[in-house]
Amino acid sequence: MLERQRKLVQLGAVEAAAAIRAGEISSEEIVDACLARIEEIEESVQAWAFVDAAHARQQARAADAARRAGKPIGALHGIPVGIKDIIDTADMPTQDGTVLHAGRRPHRDATVVSRLRAAGAVILGKTVTTELAVYAPGKTRNPHDLSRTPGGSSSGSAAAVATGMVPLALGTQTNGSVIRPASYCGVVGYKPSRGLVSTTGILRQSRALDQPGVLARSLADAALVAQEIMGYDASDAHTRPQASPRLTDFVSHAPPLPPRFAFVKTPMWGEASSDMQQAFAELVEGLGDRIREVELPEAFSEAVAAHRTIMESDLALSFAPEYDEAADQLSATLREMIGRGRRYLAVDYNRAVARIPLYNAALEDVFEEFHAIVTPAATGEAPKGLESTGSPVFCTLWTLCGLPAVTLPLMQGASGMPIGVQLVGRAGDDARLLQYANWLVERIHGATSA
Repeated sequence: MLERQRKLVQLGAVEAAAAIRAGEISSEEIVDACLARIEEIEESVQAWAFVDAAHARQQARAADAARRAGKPIGALHGIPVGIKDIIDTADMPTQDGTVLHAGRRPHRDATVVSRLRAAGAVILGKTVTTELAVYAPGKTRNPHDLSRTPGGSSSGSAAAVATGMVPLALGTQTNGSVIRPASYCGVVGYKPSRGLVSTTGILRQSRALDQPGVLARSLADAALVAQEIMGYDASDAHTRPQASPRLTDFVSHAPPLPPRFAFVKTPMWGEASSDMQQAFAELVEGLGDRIREVELPEAFSEAVAAHRTIMESDLALSFAPEYDEAADQLSATLREMIGRGRRYLAVDYNRAVARIPLYNAALEDVFEEFHAIVTPAATGEAPKGLESTGSPVFCTLWTLCGLPAVTLPLMQGASGMPIGVQLVGRAGDDARLLQYANWLVERIHGATSA
């Protein structure tokens, strides 16, 4: 790989977009650099389900021609983006990580893809997902240690961003599928508040829980791409006609006052590794009076069970055709989840759904006193082995409640692998959450360099 190409793949999306607008680099150059990086390391990392180099270059050339012609350009003009392979693309296959959907060609783009194209992005290819975005691993390996999982289900998106194969990627989260792989792969993962980003054209697991997200190498880059995919969609009842938050404005400016954080261990703290627990003890000590431990009410201990009831019941509905017609071609794990989902009673499901507003009401008391919650993104470092994608348990509550969450690659475990710090905000308060997250990054980096 040439030295100039190495420099180009190290550019953040914000920096690259500015350079393209100024005519300092072309979209074709940065796309070529990404394709060269894929050629260099894809055999070992295996982050991609589909890449068509000629089609990617064709999009880049069209973007460059539009800029030279003086046409209006969007915030992501000429920037390559990876798309998780459960998100429909009209010009590429969307195969959902299962042989049952092999060769599937959607007729139209998902809403988020349409918005990326409108912003000028180049759709570089489709990143690997786990089987139907659940738990059975795909082929992707953790780029920091090929013997470890990259997490899931947005495994390819996290690994591709971490290795410089693409500066930005889309993922989705129904439990911990953006935040956990971002933590394991050492990148920024951001899941917006439920309803800010449309799910139209994305494989449905659970209407109540599915939430798109983004993966990037910085908060500024995450804000840039997330801002472009947000907005009302009449086809998605969770979205509302409202002004989208100006994420990029907030993330680039310090908050008017230093934030106060609530350190929430959650009832799952016992599942955190010892080095994770030690790392958070040091973080809390370092933040001093900016953070205080808060214990959630006992009712939150039932959140994981409530999430499981909703998710597995909805999986049984969403994947009924696959289960009925070819259950033997599904993983044992997914078959078991669908089987349990078919046995839940309607009263079990409704009781679990009814807990969501109760949890959110209780969390409002926390947000009245604190600007954001600090909590683990995962149980620790990416586990050894490729047979599972690790535990999502530290994401479950926040996904269930539809709250905005972001993970920051601020820690390392005993083996030198990344560990993410997750920040959670009040529903709809995404812009300020990213602003507080940026404050924390600068505080930690300042302390490290002092």
